[in-house]
Parts: sequence; structure tokens; C-alpha cells
Amino acid sequence: MSFFPDVSAIKYEGPDSKNPLAFRHYNPEEMVEGKSMKDHLRFAVCYWHTFRGTGSDPFGPGCALRPWEDGTDSVEMALKRVDVAFEFMEKLGVPYYCFHDRDIAPEGANLRETNQILDKVVAKLKEAQKRTGIKLLWGTANLFSNPRFVHGASTSCNADVFAYAAAQVKKALEITQELGGENYVFWGGREGYMTLLNTHLKRELDHLGRFLQLAVDYKKKIGFKGTFLIEPKPHEPTSHQYDFDCGNCIAFLRTYGLEKEFKLNIETNHATLAKHTMAHELAYASAYGMLGSIDANRGDLLLGWDTDQFPTDLYLTSQIMLIVLNQGGLGTGGLNFDAKVRRDSFEPIDLFHAHIGGMDAFAQGLKIAAAIRKDGLFDEFIKNRYSSWDRGIGSEIESGKADFESLEKYMLEKGDAEKNVSGRQEYLENVFNRYFR
Repeated sequence: MSFFPDVSAIKYEGPDSKNPLAFRHYNPEEMVEGKSMKDHLRFAVCYWHTFRGTGSDPFGPGCALRPWEDGTDSVEMALKRVDVAFEFMEKLGVPYYCFHDRDIAPEGANLRETNQILDKVVAKLKEAQKRTGIKLLWGTANLFSNPRFVHGASTSCNADVFAYAAAQVKKALEITQELGGENYVFWGGREGYMTLLNTHLKRELDHLGRFLQLAVDYKKKIGFKGTFLIEPKPHEPTSHQYDFDCGNCIAFLRTYGLEKEFKLNIETNHATLAKHTMAHELAYASAYGMLGSIDANRGDLLLGWDTDQFPTDLYLTSQIMLIVLNQGGLGTGGLNFDAKVRRDSFEPIDLFHAHIGGMDAFAQGLKIAAAIRKDGLFDEFIKNRYSSWDRGIGSEIESGKADFESLEKYMLEKGDAEKNVSGRQEYLENVFNRYFR
């Protein structure tokens, strides 16, 4: 049985193609800087938005037309959904997918029954992976939807909730390992607070640090080789999330001695909610060797919430891929489409259009970034701009030879600093635009 009978395998047809069900720029085997596009981009489909999203919003229930859905959250529907997902991903030609535990399987009457249901669905996922060659980029646990997590999970004021969350992550980590997942993600859905009037902030932060350490301990115990990732987000659903942005997360990990155990999974829409650009967040994480993976989406800058739209902005995708190429790739990470079709794009075919557009946008971004690197104009400009640090007093400062006394002596003899030169921002922006043809 086909769930997408009107769609054949999506093929690359080139930039002149007018076929809406074909790639114009994403050619999986095309080589860029000695590596295939497929291996550079490592695309993943997200189970939650693509196969569980209904188009609901605060002003109305879901309106998506999904012929395969029966309106229940039954085990039978969960098993059927595996067939839907893998047909979609095979036809799209993506190498990876990712999920929360509650995306793939419903909860039972208790934790034991929930785990049994999960095992049943995981067995079918494992079969589908073996049959198709599609792999798991990462798994994670949903520690935010169930009412038990109303006050958070690891940061809850209820110790039993901490224990339940630990058990849930333990199981999610086990099934991620069983499915060959290359990473495991922690997103602090409700790890934050709404008001300090009822919050012991330091105690909650300590509990979060303890929770992550327990996860690291268990990872080592079972021999999970994947990368642990933390996904920053400034707010939503709480007013003050503890994983606000990259700088916040890195400082937190260092405080609790976990900086060598985690990297970051960075999302465009979360970056803009934190009043940063995506390029800033990626560059910040990369500077500290902690850029691990990317949620490929965008937000509506006219709206103040997480809209999770598919990425179509070539300026954005080029900046992202330039940073990724500059650090030598994403390692075990990838580009997962944590993005959802708009509420009024409610037919199944819209799922294909959205993913094709996002994949093409990143393929173009990859090629533009490679051309920028080949020309080396920006690298040369930056090198020249900071050249005073490569000799003389600059070199002494960076090497640790200088102190306040020697710096004072240097400036007393010199009298004043050398004149500054222009940063040439407008010129550089014009140069960047040359690559968009």
C-alpha cells in the first residue's frame, strides 16, 4: 500500500527544472570540496512535525488532511505511521530521521507498559531502517508534554518527576543506541521558570546539572558512542529557560564540569528568539569546538514566537554552510528539518514541497559557501584587519609575555595608538552579494 501514490522518488533535474517535485540544486552525489552533498548536509526528517503535526494553533484545532490517520493515538496507528514515514523519507531521498520517544509511540497506563509499547514500535523502526538504509540521526525524550512535567522535568519541584524523567531518558537513550542513533539530544522544554516568587533558582540549576551528569554516567555504562547535544532556547514555554543561548549553555556546562561531554544542536528560530542571528550562535559554538548539529528552520521576524518555518532564505543557508565548512563539517551531526508546513498548507503533497525547498536552499548555500572559501576574500580581509596581533606588541599580548607595566611603558614611549582603519562593512556586504547569481 502506498500512502503517497501520486509521488515518485524525488530526483535532481537541475536549475532549469520547473518540476515542483524535483530538486533543482540538491544533487546528492555532486562533489563539493572533496565530499558529496549528501555527506556535507546529512539531512534528516523530523518525526514530530512531519508525521505528528496536525496544523493546530492557539486559535484552532488541527486541520491537516492525513488520509492514513485514524484519529487515535493507538499502538496500531503508531505502527502504521512507521510505514508512512519511511515511504515519505525513501521518496524524498533523505539519509536520516530523528524523533522524540512520544512521537513514535504513545504512553501506556504506567512506565512499564509505556516501555513495552515503545519496544514494539522500535522493533518495526529497526526493520524499516534495515530495509531502506535510512538511519537515525538522533533520538530524545519528550519531557514537556505530559502534565507531570508542568513544573519542569529535571528542574521540577517534585522529586518524583525528576526520577520519572531520568527513567524516561534512560529508556530513550537505550532505544537510540539500539537503532544506531549517532547522537542524543537534550532540549529543556520546561526547564526554566515563570516567576521567581515560587522558584529556588540555584537548586533547580544544580538539579539540571546533576541530571545531565547522571545521563553521562549511563551513556558510559552502556557504551553509547553517539554525541550528546544540548539545544538552546531562550523562552517558550517558560518565560526564562535555563538553556537560553549558546553562551549560556557553554557557561552552564563549564560550571558543572560537563563541557567535554556535550556539544550544541542549534536552531535558527531559537537564535532569533534570543535576539541573535543564527550565524552568531553557530560562530559562538564553533569557536569553542561545540557546534554539533543544526535544526534547519527559520522564524517569522514579524512574530515573537517559534514558528518553525522551512528554510528558504539563501543568505541564511549560505552563512550557515560557510561556518560549517570552516569548522570541517558537523561530524556526527546533521541538518534536521525541525520545521512544519503552514496551517493552510494542509495536503500531504505540501510536505514534499516544503522539504524539497529546504534541501535545495541548503544545497545552494553549500555551493555559495564553497565559492566564498575558494576565493578567500573574506579570510584575507580578516587576516589583514587583525594583523597587528601577529607581530610586535600584539604578539606579546597573545603569548602572555606582556603585563600592565610593559604595556604602559610601550604606550608612554609611543605616545598614542596607531590610527584605526575602516571596517568596510558595506563593501563586504556587497562582496558577499556577488555570490548570489
